[in-house]
Amino acid sequence: MLTRLFSSTARAAASAAAFAILSTSQAFAVELIMVEQKGCQYCEQWLSEIGPIYPKSPEGAFAPLRIVNISAGAPEGITFARPATFTPTFILVDEGAEIGRIEGYPGEDFFWGLLGMMLKAKTDFEKPDKAAVSN
Repeated sequence: MLTRLFSSTARAAASAAAFAILSTSQAFAVELIMVEQKGCQYCEQWLSEIGPIYPKSPEGAFAPLRIVNISAGAPEGITFARPATFTPTFILVDEGAEIGRIEGYPGEDFFWGLLGMMLKAKTDFEKPDKAAVSN
């Protein structure tokens, strides 16, 4: 039992590490960049409420998340329409250029709604039928 538990834990860790390596080396056409800063309570709230489920969501699969510090500015190869002045700021980029943003974290329900509207308006994202998705 302990061996089986360790094996599944080791596999999960290896899968997470492989995803991290691939996601840092692979450029995505559409990304969601979260601009944060140390001590931001809304950043921490987002990370605890949304962070664990975002990569598993249709939105997260379509627009993978990259987290950057506000003091670092736009990541290399990314152009923001204007600097981020609030944290968190969620900047949607396509092919390295900003196409939309959400400033602040208005709570889980509003975040998903705002993100969904932005993805639908600015990209070819289509959320799967709820009947086909089990959460």
